Amino acid sequence: MTAPLPRIAAFADRWPKLVALSLGAISATGFAPLHLWPLTLLTLAGWMMLVARSPRGWRTFGIGWAFGVGHFVIGLNWIATAFTYQAAMPAWLGWIAVVLLALYLAVYPALAAWGAWQFIPPRNGEVAAQSADGGGVRPSTTVVQGREPPPPPTAVPLPVPGRISLSFILAFAALWTLTEWLRSWVFTGFAWNPLSAIITPLTPLLSPTRLIGTYGMSAIVMLSAGFVLMQAILWLPAWRRALGPSLKDGTFPTIILGGLLIGVAAVGLVFAQASAVGNFVDTAVNAAATPQPKFIPVTVVQPNVGQADKWVGAKADANFAKLARLTAPKDATPRLILWPEAAVPDYLEWGYPAVYYDRSPAAARARLTALMNPGDLMLLGALKLELDRSGDVVGARNAVMTVRADGTLGARYDKAHLVPYGEYLPLRPVLSAIGLSRLAPGDIDFWPGPGPRTLDLGAFGRAGLQICYEIIFSGQVVDRAHRPDFIFNPSNDAWFGSWGPPQHLAQARLRAIEEGLPVVRATPTGISAVIDAEGRVRESLPMHAAGRIDTIIPAAHAPTLFARYGNILPVGFALLLLAAAIAFRRRGR
Repeated sequence: MTAPLPRIAAFADRWPKLVALSLGAISATGFAPLHLWPLTLLTLAGWMMLVARSPRGWRTFGIGWAFGVGHFVIGLNWIATAFTYQAAMPAWLGWIAVVLLALYLAVYPALAAWGAWQFIPPRNGEVAAQSADGGGVRPSTTVVQGREPPPPPTAVPLPVPGRISLSFILAFAALWTLTEWLRSWVFTGFAWNPLSAIITPLTPLLSPTRLIGTYGMSAIVMLSAGFVLMQAILWLPAWRRALGPSLKDGTFPTIILGGLLIGVAAVGLVFAQASAVGNFVDTAVNAAATPQPKFIPVTVVQPNVGQADKWVGAKADANFAKLARLTAPKDATPRLILWPEAAVPDYLEWGYPAVYYDRSPAAARARLTALMNPGDLMLLGALKLELDRSGDVVGARNAVMTVRADGTLGARYDKAHLVPYGEYLPLRPVLSAIGLSRLAPGDIDFWPGPGPRTLDLGAFGRAGLQICYEIIFSGQVVDRAHRPDFIFNPSNDAWFGSWGPPQHLAQARLRAIEEGLPVVRATPTGISAVIDAEGRVRESLPMHAAGRIDTIIPAAHAPTLFARYGNILPVGFALLLLAAAIAFRRRGR
């Protein structure tokens, strides 16, 4: 029974990067839509073991990088689908883009692995030694009389049980959190699929998010994986002795099932304790600050207009008819109508060159007000153009506009966190000169807005706006000086294949918990949803289905600790873990 284990260890030692690549790929199955989070914990534990067995720092960096490549290629596979809608681009280029992006993003877990490796305690008879290749372990030069010096590290297998320590686990969790936070803003940031998103199916365990944020919860996931690893090492000898006879007496399946149940229960205990702490602190802070609930009726519209049809001129009227049919009032109750990102191709403002208008702004607005009751208000995605002094169009804004029932326009929000190569082309003059301007659609770039903004909607409360993937950036979604009653997240997830929309929804749920605010999502093809301030999906429309949601927006909570202090808290939590790791390291633990 024990024979396969040394063979597995030998294979992992011989091909650590291949094993890490495979573990990384499997770890991504914990994200939506598969939600195989136990596999993610097991693969993270296996990755930690690979890091612990690495004899050199630079090899550890490579193991971390290989894990990251597998993790991001599988988790971000939906990006390849987006390229199939770009007529000027071959479809296979989408997968090249996914791999190239993964090669860059993998640097962050590589840094976490390399840093954690520095906390691995040396074996007996060895001392830590830094070298030009990033560190390593060399034999002690002290020779005890009557004994030969120990062989060099390459001559003996590294005993993992002696090298996994509490300081190593704490450092790994801290450094993963810090690098995940860095990933959210370096080079404008790409925070998609934080590790904590794997536990969104376990909503009751997410309450610490209100205290330590999404990135802090990623540290809890890493600590849980480290707990699994340390327990496996502790109990492995006993399991080896127990499993041998079980193969003969037929109790092997029972023992395996029992072990899995014990492991799940242990991990659940870790999350439950963190959840209890989060609930206690949040309740104590907010006991005297509960806001008064507001009655905000909404109609969320999902027309099921795919990306292939969205910008086809001959289908524009049919697309609008789908929106209109699903928006018509059912009674005279005033409501807030919420349409998706870029819901209509019409320009709703005057002042642009005539060539841009298929119909006048007055006619375009009249089509909208015909669907509204006298007291209704509409928020919809639309485009705004930017002109230079000579009247030429030099830029555009991806905007959400307010349309009143009398046809006048209210406040507007301009998307601030734009998608590189999707909404603008970095270094456009250079890339255009070498023929790569088609990496982004159109001949002009979108311009960014000033950032999070709260719109006063009168009787319908105050709305915070985040367009499309802006919602994934933890700590960057709310104007803290003007706290809204809810967050409206219009999006066009028709680009995102089958994996992107449920992942997008999971991250919107994390924003709701962090900020203590309900989030309402309107998309053309799904998943449109109403999420309460606890992160629970109250109502939703499935992918690739037309429909509407008529409901009342759930009440907001008082500002959470995270809503007040933002990413100072998860970064501080990570630094606290790192300080603990240093302290335990000095004590030899």
